[in-house]
Amino acid sequence: MSHIAKDRTGYTSEDIVREIWDHLDLPAEALDALSLPTKPGPAVPSSFKIGLLAQSAIATSALTAASIYAVRNERSVPKIAVPLEHAIAEFRSERLYHLDGEPTPNLWGPIGGLHPTRDGFIRIHDNFPNHRDGILQVLGLPQDGNVTRDEVSNATRKWDKVDLETAALDNGACAYALRSYEEWDALPQAQAISPFPISIKKVGGDRDAEGTATVATQSGAPGTLLLPRDGDRCLRGLRVLEMSRVIAAPVAGRTLAAHGADVLWVTSPNLPALPALDIDVSRGKRTIQLDLNSNDEQKKAEDETTLSALANTCDVFIQGYRPGSLAARGLSPEVLAAARGASKGRGGLIVGNMSAFGPEGPWAGRRGFDSLVQTCSGMNVSEAEHYYSNNYGAGAEAEEQASARPTPCQALDHAAGYFLAAGVCAALYKSIMAADGASYVVDVSLAGVMKYLRSLGQYDGRSGFDGAPELPSAAGDMDPGLFETRATGFGELRGVRHSAAVDGCAPGWDEMPKRLGSDRPEWLA
Repeated sequence: MSHIAKDRTGYTSEDIVREIWDHLDLPAEALDALSLPTKPGPAVPSSFKIGLLAQSAIATSALTAASIYAVRNERSVPKIAVPLEHAIAEFRSERLYHLDGEPTPNLWGPIGGLHPTRDGFIRIHDNFPNHRDGILQVLGLPQDGNVTRDEVSNATRKWDKVDLETAALDNGACAYALRSYEEWDALPQAQAISPFPISIKKVGGDRDAEGTATVATQSGAPGTLLLPRDGDRCLRGLRVLEMSRVIAAPVAGRTLAAHGADVLWVTSPNLPALPALDIDVSRGKRTIQLDLNSNDEQKKAEDETTLSALANTCDVFIQGYRPGSLAARGLSPEVLAAARGASKGRGGLIVGNMSAFGPEGPWAGRRGFDSLVQTCSGMNVSEAEHYYSNNYGAGAEAEEQASARPTPCQALDHAAGYFLAAGVCAALYKSIMAADGASYVVDVSLAGVMKYLRSLGQYDGRSGFDGAPELPSAAGDMDPGLFETRATGFGELRGVRHSAAVDGCAPGWDEMPKRLGSDRPEWLA
Protein backbone atom coordinates (compact mmCIF):
# COMPACT_ATOMS: atom_id res chain seq x y z
CA MET A 1 0.00 0.00 0.00
CA SER A 2 1.34 3.45 -0.91
CA HIS A 3 1.38 6.17 1.72
CA ILE A 4 1.63 9.03 -0.74
CA ALA A 5 -1.37 11.11 0.25
CA LYS A 6 -2.11 12.73 -3.09
CA ASP A 7 -1.23 12.41 -6.76
CA ARG A 8 0.26 15.72 -7.92
CA THR A 9 1.56 14.44 -11.26
CA GLY A 10 0.24 17.38 -13.27
CA TYR A 11 1.50 20.11 -10.94
CA THR A 12 3.52 23.10 -12.11
CA SER A 13 5.88 25.08 -9.88
CA GLU A 14 3.12 27.62 -9.26
CA ASP A 15 0.70 24.83 -8.31
CA ILE A 16 3.15 23.64 -5.67
CA VAL A 17 3.55 27.11 -4.18
CA ARG A 18 -0.20 27.68 -4.20
CA GLU A 19 -0.94 24.39 -2.46
CA ILE A 20 1.67 24.94 0.26
CA TRP A 21 0.53 28.57 0.64
CA ASP A 22 -3.02 27.39 1.19
CA HIS A 23 -1.84 24.72 3.64
CA LEU A 24 0.00 27.41 5.64
CA ASP A 25 -3.19 29.52 5.65
CA LEU A 26 -1.48 32.61 4.23
CA PRO A 27 -3.34 35.35 2.31
CA ALA A 28 -4.16 34.23 -1.22
CA GLU A 29 -3.69 37.70 -2.72
CA ALA A 30 0.06 37.45 -2.11
CA LEU A 31 0.25 34.80 -4.83
CA ASP A 32 -0.45 37.49 -7.44
CA ALA A 33 3.13 38.67 -6.89
CA LEU A 34 4.57 35.37 -8.08
CA SER A 35 6.32 34.86 -11.43
CA LEU A 36 7.89 31.47 -12.12
CA PRO A 37 9.07 31.25 -15.73
CA THR A 38 9.64 27.61 -16.61
CA LYS A 39 10.04 25.15 -19.45
CA PRO A 40 8.13 21.93 -20.09
CA GLY A 41 9.82 18.61 -19.44
CA PRO A 42 12.67 17.54 -17.15
CA ALA A 43 15.12 20.22 -16.04
CA VAL A 44 17.80 17.86 -14.70
CA PRO A 45 18.67 14.27 -15.68
CA SER A 46 16.42 12.43 -13.24
CA SER A 47 13.10 10.64 -13.18
CA PHE A 48 12.14 12.95 -10.30
CA LYS A 49 10.77 16.44 -10.93
CA ILE A 50 13.64 18.21 -9.20
CA GLY A 51 13.33 21.36 -11.31
CA LEU A 52 9.79 21.92 -10.07
CA LEU A 53 10.86 21.27 -6.49
CA ALA A 54 13.82 23.69 -6.71
CA GLN A 55 11.89 26.54 -8.26
CA SER A 56 8.85 26.20 -5.97
CA ALA A 57 10.79 25.77 -2.70
CA ILE A 58 12.93 28.85 -3.32
CA ALA A 59 9.89 30.83 -4.48
CA THR A 60 7.92 29.89 -1.35
CA SER A 61 10.74 31.12 0.88
CA ALA A 62 10.97 34.41 -1.04
CA LEU A 63 7.22 34.98 -1.08
CA THR A 64 6.86 34.44 2.67
CA ALA A 65 9.76 36.86 3.34
CA ALA A 66 8.19 39.42 1.00
CA SER A 67 4.86 39.05 2.80
CA ILE A 68 6.52 40.11 6.07
CA TYR A 69 8.02 43.13 4.31
CA ALA A 70 4.58 44.00 2.95
CA VAL A 71 2.78 43.85 6.30
CA ARG A 72 5.40 45.85 8.16
CA ASN A 73 5.29 48.55 5.48
CA GLU A 74 1.51 48.32 4.88
CA ARG A 75 1.90 47.81 1.15
CA SER A 76 1.29 45.09 -1.41
CA VAL A 77 3.66 42.14 -1.63
CA PRO A 78 6.67 42.91 -3.89
CA LYS A 79 6.93 41.00 -7.15
CA ILE A 80 8.82 37.69 -6.90
CA ALA A 81 10.63 35.85 -9.70
CA VAL A 82 12.73 32.67 -9.58
CA PRO A 83 14.22 31.56 -12.93
CA LEU A 84 14.30 27.79 -13.29
CA GLU A 85 17.93 27.52 -14.44
CA HIS A 86 19.10 29.69 -11.55
CA ALA A 87 17.09 27.67 -9.01
CA ILE A 88 18.68 24.44 -10.24
CA ALA A 89 22.15 25.99 -9.95
CA GLU A 90 21.41 27.04 -6.37
CA PHE A 91 20.34 23.48 -5.55
CA ARG A 92 23.92 22.50 -6.45
CA SER A 93 25.64 25.49 -4.86
CA GLU A 94 28.01 23.43 -2.68
CA ARG A 95 29.33 21.72 -5.83
CA LEU A 96 29.68 24.81 -8.01
CA TYR A 97 31.70 27.34 -6.05
CA HIS A 98 35.35 28.11 -6.81
CA LEU A 99 37.82 29.33 -4.18
CA ASP A 100 40.82 31.19 -5.60
CA GLY A 101 40.03 29.57 -8.93
CA GLU A 102 40.00 26.03 -7.56
CA PRO A 103 36.80 23.95 -7.86
CA THR A 104 34.95 22.47 -4.89
CA PRO A 105 36.89 19.58 -3.33
CA ASN A 106 35.40 16.10 -3.04
CA LEU A 107 32.84 16.08 -0.24
CA TRP A 108 32.59 12.30 0.29
CA GLY A 109 34.61 10.06 2.58
CA PRO A 110 36.73 7.11 1.38
CA ILE A 111 34.52 4.23 2.59
CA GLY A 112 31.10 5.84 2.27
CA GLY A 113 28.48 4.85 -0.27
CA LEU A 114 26.75 1.63 -1.22
CA HIS A 115 28.05 -1.76 -0.02
CA PRO A 116 26.64 -5.29 -0.61
CA THR A 117 24.94 -7.33 2.12
CA ARG A 118 23.62 -10.89 2.15
CA ASP A 119 20.19 -9.72 1.02
CA GLY A 120 20.84 -6.45 -0.82
CA PHE A 121 22.80 -3.28 -0.13
CA ILE A 122 23.44 -0.71 2.57
CA ARG A 123 24.67 2.88 2.22
CA ILE A 124 27.27 4.10 4.70
CA HIS A 125 27.79 7.76 5.58
CA ASP A 126 31.39 8.46 6.65
CA ASN A 127 31.83 12.22 6.32
CA PHE A 128 32.14 12.59 10.10
CA PRO A 129 34.86 10.63 11.96
CA ASN A 130 32.49 9.36 14.66
CA HIS A 131 30.15 7.91 12.03
CA ARG A 132 33.06 6.26 10.21
CA ASP A 133 34.53 4.80 13.40
CA GLY A 134 31.10 3.62 14.54
CA ILE A 135 30.45 1.51 11.45
CA LEU A 136 34.00 0.15 11.41
CA GLN A 137 33.57 -0.98 15.01
CA VAL A 138 30.30 -2.73 14.17
CA LEU A 139 32.00 -4.49 11.24
CA GLY A 140 34.95 -5.53 13.40
CA LEU A 141 37.44 -3.52 11.33
CA PRO A 142 40.32 -1.39 12.64
CA GLN A 143 39.71 2.34 13.08
CA ASP A 144 43.18 3.34 11.93
CA GLY A 145 42.29 5.13 8.69
CA ASN A 146 43.79 2.39 6.50
CA VAL A 147 40.68 0.30 5.83
CA THR A 148 39.79 0.02 2.13
CA ARG A 149 36.37 0.00 0.50
CA ASP A 150 36.86 -3.63 -0.50
CA GLU A 151 37.53 -4.59 3.11
CA VAL A 152 34.35 -2.82 4.19
CA SER A 153 32.32 -4.55 1.45
CA ASN A 154 33.72 -7.95 2.44
CA ALA A 155 32.55 -7.28 6.00
CA THR A 156 29.07 -6.00 5.06
CA ARG A 157 28.44 -9.14 2.96
CA LYS A 158 28.22 -11.10 6.22
CA TRP A 159 25.16 -9.10 7.38
CA ASP A 160 21.50 -8.79 6.46
CA LYS A 161 20.92 -5.16 5.48
CA VAL A 162 18.33 -4.22 8.12
CA ASP A 163 20.29 -5.94 10.90
CA LEU A 164 23.38 -3.93 9.92
CA GLU A 165 21.33 -0.73 9.70
CA THR A 166 20.05 -1.28 13.25
CA ALA A 167 23.46 -2.17 14.66
CA ALA A 168 25.08 0.83 13.00
CA LEU A 169 22.51 3.31 14.32
CA ASP A 170 22.69 1.78 17.80
CA ASN A 171 26.46 2.33 17.73
CA GLY A 172 26.33 6.00 16.77
CA ALA A 173 27.03 5.34 13.08
CA CYS A 174 24.89 6.37 10.14
CA ALA A 175 23.99 3.69 7.60
CA TYR A 176 20.69 2.70 5.99
CA ALA A 177 19.47 -0.33 4.07
CA LEU A 178 18.62 0.11 0.41
CA ARG A 179 14.84 -0.29 0.17
CA SER A 180 12.29 -0.29 -2.62
CA TYR A 181 9.12 1.78 -2.45
CA GLU A 182 7.26 -1.36 -1.38
CA GLU A 183 9.66 -2.00 1.50
CA TRP A 184 9.54 1.63 2.61
CA ASP A 185 5.76 1.90 2.40
CA ALA A 186 5.39 -1.12 4.67
CA LEU A 187 7.19 0.69 7.51
CA PRO A 188 5.22 2.53 10.23
CA GLN A 189 7.54 5.52 9.69
CA ALA A 190 6.24 5.97 6.14
CA GLN A 191 2.75 6.38 7.53
CA ALA A 192 3.87 8.80 10.26
CA ILE A 193 5.35 11.40 7.90
CA SER A 194 3.19 14.43 7.13
CA PRO A 195 1.87 14.73 3.56
CA PHE A 196 3.06 18.36 3.51
CA PRO A 197 6.71 19.37 3.85
CA ILE A 198 6.10 22.20 6.36
CA SER A 199 4.38 21.87 9.74
CA ILE A 200 3.67 24.85 12.03
CA LYS A 201 2.44 24.57 15.63
CA LYS A 202 1.50 27.46 17.89
CA VAL A 203 2.92 27.49 21.42
CA GLY A 204 1.52 29.79 24.12
CA GLY A 205 0.08 33.21 23.40
CA ASP A 206 -2.39 35.72 24.84
CA ARG A 207 0.34 37.75 26.45
CA ASP A 208 -0.77 40.87 28.31
CA ALA A 209 -0.27 44.25 26.69
CA GLU A 210 2.85 45.06 28.72
CA GLY A 211 4.73 42.08 27.31
CA THR A 212 3.59 42.39 23.69
CA ALA A 213 6.15 43.86 21.35
CA THR A 214 5.28 45.83 18.22
CA VAL A 215 6.26 45.61 14.60
CA ALA A 216 7.27 49.02 13.26
CA THR A 217 4.57 49.78 10.70
CA GLN A 218 3.59 53.21 9.46
CA SER A 219 0.42 53.20 11.53
CA GLY A 220 2.00 51.59 14.57
CA ALA A 221 -0.36 48.61 14.29
CA PRO A 222 0.31 45.91 16.90
CA GLY A 223 2.51 42.98 16.08
CA THR A 224 5.23 40.89 17.65
CA LEU A 225 8.52 41.92 16.04
CA LEU A 226 10.72 44.98 16.28
CA LEU A 227 11.57 45.37 12.58
CA PRO A 228 12.36 48.66 10.84
CA ARG A 229 10.19 50.13 8.11
CA ASP A 230 11.48 50.57 4.58
CA GLY A 231 14.38 48.18 5.02
CA ASP A 232 16.55 47.45 2.00
CA ARG A 233 15.70 43.77 2.39
CA CYS A 234 12.59 41.92 3.49
CA LEU A 235 13.89 40.66 6.84
CA ARG A 236 16.30 43.43 7.82
CA GLY A 237 16.48 43.58 11.62
CA LEU A 238 15.40 39.98 12.23
CA ARG A 239 17.62 38.08 14.68
CA VAL A 240 18.27 34.42 13.87
CA LEU A 241 20.23 32.04 16.09
CA GLU A 242 21.29 28.95 14.15
CA MET A 243 22.72 25.69 15.55
CA SER A 244 23.30 23.33 12.66
CA ARG A 245 25.67 21.41 10.42
CA VAL A 246 25.88 19.98 6.88
CA ILE A 247 23.38 21.37 4.29
CA ALA A 248 19.64 21.46 5.06
CA ALA A 249 19.35 23.64 8.18
CA PRO A 250 22.33 25.85 7.14
CA VAL A 251 20.56 26.54 3.83
CA ALA A 252 17.57 27.79 5.84
CA GLY A 253 19.79 30.23 7.75
CA ARG A 254 21.57 31.28 4.56
CA THR A 255 18.20 32.00 2.93
CA LEU A 256 16.99 34.18 5.81
CA ALA A 257 20.34 35.99 5.68
CA ALA A 258 19.87 36.64 1.95
CA HIS A 259 16.68 38.52 2.85
CA GLY A 260 18.51 40.66 5.41
CA ALA A 261 18.28 38.73 8.68
CA ASP A 262 21.15 38.93 11.18
CA VAL A 263 22.09 35.23 11.37
CA LEU A 264 24.44 34.14 14.14
CA TRP A 265 25.72 30.63 13.42
CA VAL A 266 26.72 28.67 16.52
CA THR A 267 29.14 25.76 16.14
CA SER A 268 31.21 23.75 18.59
CA PRO A 269 35.00 23.49 18.68
CA ASN A 270 34.59 19.86 19.81
CA LEU A 271 32.43 18.67 16.90
CA PRO A 272 33.92 17.81 13.50
CA ALA A 273 33.23 20.32 10.75
CA LEU A 274 32.97 19.98 6.99
CA PRO A 275 34.94 23.01 5.76
CA ALA A 276 34.15 22.47 2.08
CA LEU A 277 30.42 22.63 2.88
CA ASP A 278 30.75 25.37 5.49
CA ILE A 279 32.24 27.78 2.95
CA ASP A 280 29.11 27.63 0.82
CA VAL A 281 26.38 27.54 3.48
CA SER A 282 27.96 30.16 5.78
CA ARG A 283 27.42 33.00 3.34
CA GLY A 284 25.45 35.79 5.01
CA LYS A 285 26.21 34.61 8.55
CA ARG A 286 28.33 35.72 11.45
CA THR A 287 29.94 32.81 13.29
CA ILE A 288 30.61 32.02 16.94
CA GLN A 289 31.73 28.88 18.76
CA LEU A 290 30.42 27.73 22.11
CA ASP A 291 31.66 24.64 23.92
CA LEU A 292 28.79 23.05 25.83
CA ASN A 293 30.87 19.91 26.43
CA SER A 294 33.98 21.59 27.81
CA ASN A 295 35.90 19.85 30.56
CA ASP A 296 36.48 23.28 32.01
CA GLU A 297 33.36 23.75 34.11
CA GLN A 298 33.74 27.53 34.22
CA LYS A 299 34.07 27.74 30.42
CA LYS A 300 31.09 25.41 30.00
CA ALA A 301 28.95 27.51 32.36
CA GLU A 302 29.96 30.74 30.61
CA ASP A 303 29.08 29.35 27.18
CA GLU A 304 25.76 27.98 28.43
CA THR A 305 24.92 31.42 29.82
CA THR A 306 25.89 33.06 26.52
CA LEU A 307 23.72 30.66 24.53
CA SER A 308 20.78 31.20 26.86
CA ALA A 309 21.11 34.99 26.57
CA LEU A 310 21.19 34.79 22.76
CA ALA A 311 18.22 32.42 22.66
CA ASN A 312 16.19 34.77 24.87
CA THR A 313 16.88 37.77 22.64
CA CYS A 314 16.62 36.28 19.15
CA ASP A 315 13.47 36.15 17.03
CA VAL A 316 14.19 32.80 15.38
CA PHE A 317 16.03 29.75 16.70
CA ILE A 318 16.99 27.22 13.99
CA GLN A 319 18.43 23.85 14.93
CA GLY A 320 19.41 20.88 12.79
CA TYR A 321 20.72 18.39 15.33
CA ARG A 322 19.23 14.97 15.93
CA PRO A 323 15.80 15.32 17.57
CA GLY A 324 16.08 15.33 21.33
CA SER A 325 19.78 16.19 21.52
CA LEU A 326 19.26 19.90 22.23
CA ALA A 327 16.17 19.24 24.33
CA ALA A 328 18.37 17.18 26.63
CA ARG A 329 20.34 20.38 27.25
CA GLY A 330 17.26 22.36 28.19
CA LEU A 331 16.80 23.78 24.69
CA SER A 332 13.48 22.20 23.72
CA PRO A 333 10.99 24.43 21.88
CA GLU A 334 8.75 24.48 24.95
CA VAL A 335 11.55 25.58 27.30
CA LEU A 336 12.77 28.20 24.83
CA ALA A 337 9.26 29.53 24.31
CA ALA A 338 8.62 29.70 28.06
CA ALA A 339 11.87 31.60 28.64
CA ARG A 340 10.98 33.93 25.81
CA GLY A 341 7.55 34.51 27.31
CA ALA A 342 9.20 35.85 30.45
CA SER A 343 11.22 38.42 28.46
CA LYS A 344 9.97 41.78 27.30
CA GLY A 345 10.20 43.60 24.02
CA ARG A 346 10.79 41.01 21.27
CA GLY A 347 7.55 39.06 21.20
CA GLY A 348 7.13 35.32 20.56
CA LEU A 349 9.94 33.02 19.46
CA ILE A 350 9.96 30.98 16.25
CA VAL A 351 11.72 27.63 16.63
CA GLY A 352 12.66 25.95 13.34
CA ASN A 353 13.52 22.24 13.56
CA MET A 354 15.22 20.30 10.78
CA SER A 355 15.29 16.52 11.07
CA ALA A 356 15.78 13.45 8.92
CA PHE A 357 12.42 11.74 9.51
CA GLY A 358 10.13 14.30 11.17
CA PRO A 359 8.83 14.69 14.74
CA GLU A 360 6.46 11.71 14.67
CA GLY A 361 6.86 7.96 14.28
CA PRO A 362 9.32 5.30 15.47
CA TRP A 363 12.19 6.84 13.49
CA ALA A 364 11.65 10.38 14.78
CA GLY A 365 14.83 10.32 16.87
CA ARG A 366 17.05 8.85 14.17
CA ARG A 367 19.91 10.70 12.55
CA GLY A 368 20.14 10.81 8.78
CA PHE A 369 21.29 12.70 5.71
CA ASP A 370 19.94 13.36 2.21
CA SER A 371 21.74 10.43 0.57
CA LEU A 372 20.56 8.06 3.29
CA VAL A 373 16.92 9.14 3.13
CA GLN A 374 17.05 8.62 -0.63
CA THR A 375 18.43 5.14 0.02
CA CYS A 376 16.01 3.91 2.67
CA SER A 377 12.84 5.43 1.15
CA GLY A 378 12.94 3.76 -2.27
CA MET A 379 14.11 6.82 -4.23
CA ASN A 380 17.45 5.31 -5.28
CA VAL A 381 15.85 2.05 -6.38
CA SER A 382 13.15 3.82 -8.39
CA GLU A 383 15.69 6.16 -10.00
CA ALA A 384 17.75 3.14 -11.10
CA GLU A 385 14.66 1.34 -12.43
CA HIS A 386 13.83 4.36 -14.59
CA TYR A 387 17.41 4.84 -15.77
CA TYR A 388 17.84 1.19 -16.74
CA SER A 389 14.34 0.73 -18.18
CA ASN A 390 14.03 -1.09 -21.51
CA ASN A 391 17.27 -2.92 -20.68
CA TYR A 392 19.30 0.26 -21.16
CA GLY A 393 22.88 -0.47 -20.17
CA ALA A 394 22.01 -3.97 -18.99
CA GLY A 395 25.17 -5.79 -18.02
CA ALA A 396 27.31 -2.68 -18.51
CA GLU A 397 27.18 -1.47 -14.93
CA ALA A 398 28.28 -2.95 -11.62
CA GLU A 399 25.48 -4.61 -9.66
CA GLU A 400 25.30 -1.88 -7.02
CA GLN A 401 25.13 0.86 -9.67
CA ALA A 402 22.28 -0.89 -11.44
CA SER A 403 20.45 -1.45 -8.13
CA ALA A 404 20.54 2.13 -6.88
CA ARG A 405 21.01 5.53 -8.50
CA PRO A 406 21.20 8.80 -6.51
CA THR A 407 19.64 11.99 -7.78
CA PRO A 408 22.03 14.47 -9.48
CA CYS A 409 21.96 16.88 -6.52
CA GLN A 410 21.15 16.93 -2.82
CA ALA A 411 17.57 17.85 -3.65
CA LEU A 412 16.09 16.85 -0.28
CA ASP A 413 18.67 18.88 1.64
CA HIS A 414 18.20 22.04 -0.38
CA ALA A 415 14.42 21.87 -0.64
CA ALA A 416 14.14 21.21 3.09
CA GLY A 417 16.31 24.26 3.81
CA TYR A 418 14.16 26.58 1.72
CA PHE A 419 10.96 25.09 3.10
CA LEU A 420 12.22 25.63 6.65
CA ALA A 421 13.01 29.27 5.83
CA ALA A 422 9.51 29.57 4.34
CA GLY A 423 7.92 27.97 7.42
CA VAL A 424 9.83 30.33 9.72
CA CYS A 425 8.63 33.34 7.73
CA ALA A 426 5.07 32.02 7.66
CA ALA A 427 5.15 31.64 11.45
CA LEU A 428 6.57 35.17 11.77
CA TYR A 429 3.74 36.47 9.63
CA LYS A 430 1.18 34.71 11.83
CA SER A 431 2.88 36.09 14.94
CA ILE A 432 2.76 39.64 13.59
CA MET A 433 -0.90 39.38 12.61
CA ALA A 434 -2.02 37.69 15.84
CA ALA A 435 -0.12 40.12 18.11
CA ASP A 436 -0.65 37.80 21.08
CA GLY A 437 2.94 37.02 22.03
CA ALA A 438 2.66 33.41 20.90
CA SER A 439 5.64 31.33 19.91
CA TYR A 440 5.62 28.85 17.03
CA VAL A 441 7.41 25.60 16.25
CA VAL A 442 8.16 24.84 12.60
CA ASP A 443 9.12 21.30 11.57
CA VAL A 444 10.60 20.24 8.23
CA SER A 445 12.21 16.89 7.50
CA LEU A 446 14.16 15.34 4.66
CA ALA A 447 11.70 12.45 4.57
CA GLY A 448 8.78 14.88 4.40
CA VAL A 449 10.34 16.55 1.37
CA MET A 450 10.92 13.10 -0.13
CA LYS A 451 7.25 12.23 0.33
CA TYR A 452 6.12 15.44 -1.35
CA LEU A 453 8.61 15.07 -4.22
CA ARG A 454 7.42 11.51 -4.81
CA SER A 455 3.81 12.72 -4.95
CA LEU A 456 4.73 14.94 -7.91
CA GLY A 457 5.19 11.77 -9.94
CA GLN A 458 8.15 10.66 -12.04
CA TYR A 459 8.91 10.97 -15.73
CA ASP A 460 8.08 7.80 -17.67
CA GLY A 461 10.87 5.36 -18.40
CA ARG A 462 14.11 7.05 -19.37
CA SER A 463 12.42 10.27 -20.53
CA GLY A 464 13.62 12.14 -17.44
CA PHE A 465 17.20 11.39 -18.46
CA ASP A 466 17.08 11.43 -22.26
CA GLY A 467 14.90 14.55 -22.37
CA ALA A 468 16.89 16.60 -19.82
CA PRO A 469 19.77 19.00 -20.48
CA GLU A 470 23.20 17.87 -19.36
CA LEU A 471 24.20 19.22 -15.95
CA PRO A 472 27.40 21.29 -16.32
CA SER A 473 30.36 19.64 -14.63
CA ALA A 474 31.91 23.00 -13.70
CA ALA A 475 30.72 26.51 -12.90
CA GLY A 476 32.65 27.78 -15.92
CA ASP A 477 30.20 25.99 -18.20
CA MET A 478 27.23 27.97 -16.86
CA ASP A 479 25.75 31.42 -17.36
CA PRO A 480 28.14 33.80 -15.53
CA GLY A 481 25.15 35.91 -14.50
CA LEU A 482 24.18 33.19 -12.01
CA PHE A 483 27.37 33.79 -10.00
CA GLU A 484 29.03 36.46 -7.90
CA THR A 485 32.67 36.88 -6.90
CA ARG A 486 33.45 38.07 -3.37
CA ALA A 487 36.42 38.31 -1.02
CA THR A 488 36.23 35.91 1.96
CA GLY A 489 38.37 34.89 4.89
CA PHE A 490 39.61 31.97 2.78
CA GLY A 491 40.30 33.73 -0.51
CA GLU A 492 38.29 34.87 -3.52
CA LEU A 493 34.99 33.02 -3.73
CA ARG A 494 32.95 32.63 -6.91
CA GLY A 495 29.61 31.16 -5.95
CA VAL A 496 25.97 30.93 -7.04
CA ARG A 497 23.96 34.07 -6.23
CA HIS A 498 20.60 33.70 -4.52
CA SER A 499 18.12 32.89 -7.29
CA ALA A 500 15.05 34.74 -6.01
CA ALA A 501 14.45 38.29 -7.25
CA VAL A 502 12.30 40.52 -5.01
CA ASP A 503 11.21 43.83 -6.50
CA GLY A 504 12.74 46.69 -4.49
CA CYS A 505 14.38 44.35 -1.94
CA ALA A 506 17.11 42.52 -3.86
CA PRO A 507 18.37 39.54 -1.81
CA GLY A 508 22.08 39.19 -1.18
CA TRP A 509 24.65 38.40 1.50
CA ASP A 510 26.42 41.02 3.61
CA GLU A 511 28.73 38.56 5.37
CA MET A 512 31.14 36.24 3.60
CA PRO A 513 32.69 32.96 4.84
CA LYS A 514 35.36 33.22 7.51
CA ARG A 515 37.01 31.03 10.13
CA LEU A 516 34.45 29.50 12.48
CA GLY A 517 34.20 31.47 15.72
CA SER A 518 35.38 34.76 14.20
CA ASP A 519 32.60 36.97 15.59
CA ARG A 520 31.37 38.17 18.96
CA PRO A 521 28.28 36.56 20.56
CA GLU A 522 26.04 39.60 20.22
CA TRP A 523 23.42 41.00 17.87
CA LEU A 524 24.12 43.75 15.37
CA ALA A 525 21.21 45.80 16.68
